[in-house]
Amino acid sequence: MSLPGAVPTILIADDDRSIRTVLTQALGRAGYQVRSTQTAATLWRWVEEGEGDLVITDVVMPDENGLDLVPRIRRLRPDLRVIVMSAQSTLLTAVKAAQRGAFEYLPKPFDLKELLAAVGRALTAPSPMAERPPAIGSEGEERLPLIGRSPAMQEIYRTIARLTTTDLTTMIIGESGTGKELVARALHDYGRRRGGPFVAINMAAIPRELIESELFGHERGAFTGATSRSPGRFEQAAGGTLFLDEIGDMPPEAQTRLLRVLQEGEFTSVGGRQSIRANVRIIAATHRDLRQAIRQGLFREDLFYRLNVVPIRLPPLRERAEDIPELARHFLDRASEQGMAAKALDEEAQRALMAYRWPGNVRELENLMRRLAALYPQEVIGREVIESELLDTGASPAAEPPPPAASASESLAQAVERHIMHVLAAHRDGLAPSDIYDQVLAEVERPLIELTLAATRGNQIKAAAMLGLNRNTLRKKIRDLDIQVLRGVS
Repeated sequence: MSLPGAVPTILIADDDRSIRTVLTQALGRAGYQVRSTQTAATLWRWVEEGEGDLVITDVVMPDENGLDLVPRIRRLRPDLRVIVMSAQSTLLTAVKAAQRGAFEYLPKPFDLKELLAAVGRALTAPSPMAERPPAIGSEGEERLPLIGRSPAMQEIYRTIARLTTTDLTTMIIGESGTGKELVARALHDYGRRRGGPFVAINMAAIPRELIESELFGHERGAFTGATSRSPGRFEQAAGGTLFLDEIGDMPPEAQTRLLRVLQEGEFTSVGGRQSIRANVRIIAATHRDLRQAIRQGLFREDLFYRLNVVPIRLPPLRERAEDIPELARHFLDRASEQGMAAKALDEEAQRALMAYRWPGNVRELENLMRRLAALYPQEVIGREVIESELLDTGASPAAEPPPPAASASESLAQAVERHIMHVLAAHRDGLAPSDIYDQVLAEVERPLIELTLAATRGNQIKAAAMLGLNRNTLRKKIRDLDIQVLRGVS
């Protein structure tokens, strides 16, 4: 361990020589001393001898799994931070790293700036607490609830991993079919409350007059038909997690009661007088823009901030097309396990899937794979089958046809009206997408921000001023919309 004022020493363990070289050079340029090794045994010897101020370790090494070293390092030297790197870019790896005590988890390939930032945080963070929740079991990757190795999914894995060591209230935001309940279950199954129940309730599926009774329970005689006492979802989820799906559809009176529960930590059943302690972790989800609902007076602002302690945005499938082949294989394998014929996709078929817009997101892809497994005799599915199936859904595999061209004198309002009419006309059966409002806003917002940034040559301060936005708000929108900012480009 370095003396006060001395240059920090970083210990690196990775069996890939090129990784060791890159890290040694980058950390050396940043002013750190570096010692590197290809084995876990040498790393452990250095730790035992009191060497180093920070450890960076790979997971898979020739003599030992790097994850198994983390709790041993924590027990021997609680103040020595560990950053875990891995090419096994899965949710389970991220969760194991967090729950075994790693300070940070970085999937390979990693960004050197991100790694240097993590090193800086690790060396300056306060002393960690000695205890961590027990490590999760050794269940296989095939049981993971979330699939994908795209950068967007890696960030979600890391967020979930961090949240498994807390009971913070979480808001999951994403289009229908993106897997919001899967994220909620992962937070529960790998978290502190995994020994308790996971109880889900969909606000959009319950009549307004019954929501309070469903949530908080009711006493005998509380209303007509209440012939006996019935516990609500808060009681059923005691000691575990309560998942409030489609929270944006909760009626105002129920919002008020839920806010009171979050503030006071207790509630009363419908018709009851005795307070009941609310011993649950709350995870909410919505596909709606709740800030817009607040402006419209449909959602309480104070409740929003109580629920939105940690927001998680799930990207639509079209924003992580590189995950589609892996997801498709997963769903075909699962169909085979359920007794359907084993199928595979050729490369052209996979490319056709990646070109499609997926308005129904992961759920739509899963349904298509099950349909292929059930209906087609060939073992290897080609592009023709995929295009035929996607055309049968009423949409083009690559994209929906563009609306008619705008005239030079057309106003913005007229252009938007024409576009909406085109979208509605594409759904002649009347079953237009349920999130058309959010879709139209997003389609206007992205080009507005992109063109303003182009006009200011990537200067976000000037762009924020032109848009009338706070600079932090603009940064968040750039991040959420995954807009590439190029400086100095006219």
